[in-house]
Amino acid sequence: MTRQHNAVRELVIPVAVAVMAGVPAIFLRLSDRSAGVLGDAALFGLAILAAGFLLSWGAEAAEKYIATGFVLAVVALITVLPEYAVDFYYAYRAGQDPASGYVAYAAANMTGANRLLIGLAWPLMVGLYWWRSRQRGITLQAENAVEIAFLALASAYAFVIVLKDSIGIFDFLVLATIFGAYLWRVSRSENKEEEEEEDEEPGPGAVIATFSPMRRWTVMGAMSVFAAGVILLAAEPFAESLVASGRILGIDEFLLIQWLAPLASEAPAVTIAVLFVLDGRARAGLTTMISDKINQWTLLVGMLPIAMSIGAGQLTTLPLDARQHEEFFLTAAQSLFALALLLQLRLSLWGAVALVVLFLTQLGLAFFYQATPAKEIAVLTTMAWIYLGLAALFLLRNGRQVPALMRAAWSTRGAAEGTSHER
Repeated sequence: MTRQHNAVRELVIPVAVAVMAGVPAIFLRLSDRSAGVLGDAALFGLAILAAGFLLSWGAEAAEKYIATGFVLAVVALITVLPEYAVDFYYAYRAGQDPASGYVAYAAANMTGANRLLIGLAWPLMVGLYWWRSRQRGITLQAENAVEIAFLALASAYAFVIVLKDSIGIFDFLVLATIFGAYLWRVSRSENKEEEEEEDEEPGPGAVIATFSPMRRWTVMGAMSVFAAGVILLAAEPFAESLVASGRILGIDEFLLIQWLAPLASEAPAVTIAVLFVLDGRARAGLTTMISDKINQWTLLVGMLPIAMSIGAGQLTTLPLDARQHEEFFLTAAQSLFALALLLQLRLSLWGAVALVVLFLTQLGLAFFYQATPAKEIAVLTTMAWIYLGLAALFLLRNGRQVPALMRAAWSTRGAAEGTSHER
């Protein structure tokens, strides 16, 4: 009885808190009221965060039920839906009024979300795993070559976009094809979880996973419907209040949208990955974060011209001005460096430290030079070339792993002869 009582408490209390966190935003939206610019940013941001957690708990329960690489990819997609909603709104508004500055906001949210994942979320997985087990890195398995191969495809195409200085409908088709092929490939993998430890993980997702099928899917469906409604209601006022908050606080709106909005919308996805690591499933946690990067580097980027075209009422492209060009270039360079670190199917502690140090350096310099656009652009360019230089060094060092990784990526057995698995 005590165990059942604890299980119910682990489900009811967090879900109730998440639902209550969304109520003020629902009230403000439906009553057409405002809590002030900063108040709106806080309340609507909190609602999006809460909705993200509800989606994450449902996705986590599904992953517990069917533990495959395909489900991990779907979990990663579901948990970042709040990020898509905010970016879709900025791109939609950019299509309605191309001269309004929303084009830059859409690019800012997208590049910020991508760089946060690699610069903070990936190192967080390694750091938590080291704290928990004293292992100096997370070792992947041969079947994870699929994630590495598709991240390489998406990263390579990112440089095509950099050269074109625009994101168009054709780019959407290419990127959506890459993501579709990725889902198809992981659905065919014999992806068996082989983590060294599995503790009894607390939390709503674990409790829901113990329910009967009918009850489980009913609870997951109700949470998802409520979360989707909150996201639809909160995305527009949250996005607009961020812009207004930047003007009031004297902070560059581009930087505020680039870093604050993704922090709120990415937190649930990162939390699920953290739970995987704390549950003794570090590989699943890192795999989820890599999959998150793949779907953002494909679908999130590709949907921008679609949203902009809907706003414009005609097919159009999202242009990249000088600053956005360098932002996208830096994001692509960071992605390539992270990819180079994974060539040995392992993200080491030192590699994680390098990712977070480079990210914080770029972030600090961006805020320091926010009042001088020319210097800020120069910083972005310099950091991008630093990433590319480091990527080249690691590619030279670990390039011999590439053929084995490519064979493993397309082998449904997931065997990769000659690929390193050292801890």
